[in-house]
Amino acid sequence: MYIGIDLGGTNIAGGLVNRAGEIIKKVSIPTGRERGSEAVIEDIYSVIMRLMAENTTGETVKGIGIGIPGIADPHTGEVLICVNLLWYNVPLKEKLAEKINLPIYIDNDATVAGVAEFQVAQKGKYKDAVILTLGTGVGGGILVDGKVVSGHHGIGSELGHMIIGESLYTCNCGRNGCLETFASSTAIIHYAKHLIASGRETSMLDAVGGDLSKISGEVIFTEAKRGDAVAMEVVDRLVKYLSIGIINIVCSLDPEAIFLGGGIAMAGDFLLDKVHACLEDLKYFKGSPIAKVEIAKFKNDAGIIGAAMYAMIHH
Repeated sequence: MYIGIDLGGTNIAGGLVNRAGEIIKKVSIPTGRERGSEAVIEDIYSVIMRLMAENTTGETVKGIGIGIPGIADPHTGEVLICVNLLWYNVPLKEKLAEKINLPIYIDNDATVAGVAEFQVAQKGKYKDAVILTLGTGVGGGILVDGKVVSGHHGIGSELGHMIIGESLYTCNCGRNGCLETFASSTAIIHYAKHLIASGRETSMLDAVGGDLSKISGEVIFTEAKRGDAVAMEVVDRLVKYLSIGIINIVCSLDPEAIFLGGGIAMAGDFLLDKVHACLEDLKYFKGSPIAKVEIAKFKNDAGIIGAAMYAMIHH
């Protein structure tokens, strides 16, 4: 039995997970990031203790995995950069180890989501695969020869920060042109508002009662499916740059499969069909094989399951 913690900017979600990747017990509390790292770490500890106290399986907890929305040192467990939490050089593992006598493993949330997809949802079918989590930002997880790869410094899977073009705004990493600024929910909301501000008429405005602050990825995709021209333009732009990013991944890694997860992937086949069509136009060496691109099977619980499985693998 393992505990998986999905640390997000909004919630701290934790689960008691068995070796088959099944959640036995789940807990979620608000993150309250404005309180600072010490208070958030104390809450992570309380979630872990609550899960251990409510473990009625008869099996002991053997380790704890934590997925964080940023970069962690894979050796020390120190959170180096976590923009969404406003954390820099926070010794997360060290702080928790003072209170808990269990192995603790920390990595990027998209990397551990990849573990859930690769090991549990896909049942180890692929040895070389990639996951792209398309949410508020764009995260990545890489599997090579059956092993999760994050690089020597733990930043090798930051696929959302590959430069693919000139964007309308600067990424949180400080650069312009990251995939994240084209293919995330933040990016498509930003672009939708940009088009509306230029005077374009769209049903998206009617859908949110004229309140621009209520435009979301869900609204954009809903109106695109209904045929709204502006919403379609926003989606097609996302697809174009996402496909460029996928081709770059293919050039670098040549994986068997690439899985799309996160909130945007909830658009399902509507998104996937467009990506497949765009990839056919973009791929190099026409007629050569290319990674299959699919929607990830795991949705909201991928972070919890993946963090627990990450701990199990390393333990």
